[in-house]
Amino acid sequence: MTTQFFFFQLLNGLSFAALLFFLASGFTLIFGLMRIVNLSHGAYYLVGGYVGLTVTLATGSFWLGLLAAPLAIGLIGLFTERVLLRPLRGNVLPEVLLTVGIAFVFADMSLEIWGGDPRSVPLPEFLRGGIDVGFVTYPRYRFFVMACALLVGLALFYLHSRTRIGAMVRAGVDDREMISALGLNINRIFTGVFVAGALLAGMAGLIGGGLLSLVPGADTEILLYSLAVVIIGGLGSLPGAVVGSLIVGMADSFGRALLPELSYFTLFAPMALILVLRPRGLLGRD
Repeated sequence: MTTQFFFFQLLNGLSFAALLFFLASGFTLIFGLMRIVNLSHGAYYLVGGYVGLTVTLATGSFWLGLLAAPLAIGLIGLFTERVLLRPLRGNVLPEVLLTVGIAFVFADMSLEIWGGDPRSVPLPEFLRGGIDVGFVTYPRYRFFVMACALLVGLALFYLHSRTRIGAMVRAGVDDREMISALGLNINRIFTGVFVAGALLAGMAGLIGGGLLSLVPGADTEILLYSLAVVIIGGLGSLPGAVVGSLIVGMADSFGRALLPELSYFTLFAPMALILVLRPRGLLGRD
């Protein structure tokens, strides 16, 4: 393994991990607080990417697309939580089946509206090309994805650990009944966390549309990666989302490069091992 090859795959793993963090952070917060395995999260990613692509093509502005994608998916998340999921609160199987149904509906709608051909989000001029980092010349846009994930991660950790809203979310994760008994509106907290997770998924869709292709089926694939992240890192844990994203990103990058015929084995074998040895994940709470 040459030094150039190693650093190239390392950067590939970091950039893919950055994209996964956008999805997994919202996914794990929704489960940690609401105990809902939101299987429509991948569909939010795909629809967000298509909405962002449409706005970018219509306006010629990548930044307007980056604004429109999370806003559109945030509104969809608001409707989903308040109108569809709230009447089912506490019924695990109906909640899971509903989110699966939402995923199928969005997948079919996306295919009907945007077609089945792979689409990529056009990038602004300054994000095109590469940067020489010594050992390799690496795409500038991938560094942009990593920087965005770092900024979002720092903002989430600050909100989660340093603000009153974060304290209410942490308390809701620990004891939802006590939060309600203290007079706090737990339903409003539920809605806020669900919408925040949807916003992050929509943003990931547009960013991922410039990194990967938007194509029917991408929602299912990215959902599987996100599930691997939160299972490895621990459901309900933001630090776990970081650790899980890094493990999955590196396993995918080096697995595809070194053992392409066993790439899914190198990805999901660590997840299976962690499920056996530590079912709550590396940083999951007991």
